[in-house]
Amino acid sequence: MADGECVMRSINDQSCDLLVVGGGLVGLALARAAAHAGLDVLIVDREAPKQAVSNVFDGRVSSIARGSANMLNHLGVWDLIREDAQPIKEIRVTDDGSPFFLHYASRDVGNGPMGYILENRILRRALQAAVEQDPRIAWRTQIEVEEIECGIYGVCAQLSDGSTANSPLVAAADGRDSVLRTKAGINVINRSYGQVGIVCTVAHSLPHGAIAHERFLSAGPFAILPMTGNRSSLVWTERPEVASTILKLGTSDFLGELAWRFGDFLGQLKVVSPRWQYPLELTMAERLIAGRLALVGDAAHAIHPIAGQGLNLGLRDAAALAEVVSNAYQLGMDIGEATVLENYGRWRRFDGLAMAAVTDSLNRLFSNDIVPLREIRSIGLATVNKLPILKAIFQRHAMGVLGHLPKLLQDSAI
Repeated sequence: MADGECVMRSINDQSCDLLVVGGGLVGLALARAAAHAGLDVLIVDREAPKQAVSNVFDGRVSSIARGSANMLNHLGVWDLIREDAQPIKEIRVTDDGSPFFLHYASRDVGNGPMGYILENRILRRALQAAVEQDPRIAWRTQIEVEEIECGIYGVCAQLSDGSTANSPLVAAADGRDSVLRTKAGINVINRSYGQVGIVCTVAHSLPHGAIAHERFLSAGPFAILPMTGNRSSLVWTERPEVASTILKLGTSDFLGELAWRFGDFLGQLKVVSPRWQYPLELTMAERLIAGRLALVGDAAHAIHPIAGQGLNLGLRDAAALAEVVSNAYQLGMDIGEATVLENYGRWRRFDGLAMAAVTDSLNRLFSNDIVPLREIRSIGLATVNKLPILKAIFQRHAMGVLGHLPKLLQDSAI
């Protein structure tokens, strides 16, 4: 970021309380949360909204933890997605070739499901609708931030259409390859897992029973995630060269490879979506804040999908930043000053590091055929499954209802 004064340059210049760069799931949720707290928000997004919700833009689903569902409810989004959100009543974790398993059931930790499975494009469409209806949010699309000048009293962002945006604080929600993070000089820890996630949706002849399955194969996890309409989303981890071969297969051969890993417990299978592939990497920013800048979502920490916690981690970022900024705003403070941002950075740093460490360790432990490690993980699965107190702690963490949580995740307004 360059030093300089924030100067109004034309009639197209715009001022706001919070500038959110990136209109993905986390950026839209942050904008809505901040607006609910009384701030005027400007979103700058390089994507076209209609393209971002098309069937060819993103084929993934997300696990929505119970805490995240609380947040979406308070933001007025849940009613828009309720019918498409598949409740998760059980989770079954197995290791290929091992007789041991780990079983979670929602009834073990109270009423209601542990979480939900929802297509990303449906959640994005609902967030877009909520943002478009919010009078405190302005949303400028197909525009990029070209430069940012950070002055004593605020930030001036130079936009690709020649206009500027002025704000005391910028939130970088521009993804794992964040341009703003680079401009701020924030270094990242980046590690490729040497894995590709193959994603597709299948219809099956037998009901899934609201059960999510995760099977650990030698190449990595194979997840079967229940969806509405007697469908399931598959997240199938393979080495890049194997994934490339599988994705080139014809329909019949692809189904054969799928059935070999999937099994027949859900009856006859039919692929009902395009096949997608996503390289799996770990990206961790060395710090979450810089001068009048806060990182959220994948710009802050992009983790392995083995635990289904990527979106939930980002939503906790959004809720925490909105709460910290709201508290400062109500006290008449400069919401972009260092002391305010440090509160956010301290709050979210441990959660991001801990989740990255857990997912990284799980993937290393389970994505191999080394005999001693297979024995260790089999013992681990069996031990946790037989210790109800420990299992309940793990389960409640995954549900997003334990720890130092933002108010929105506790079913409470900011």
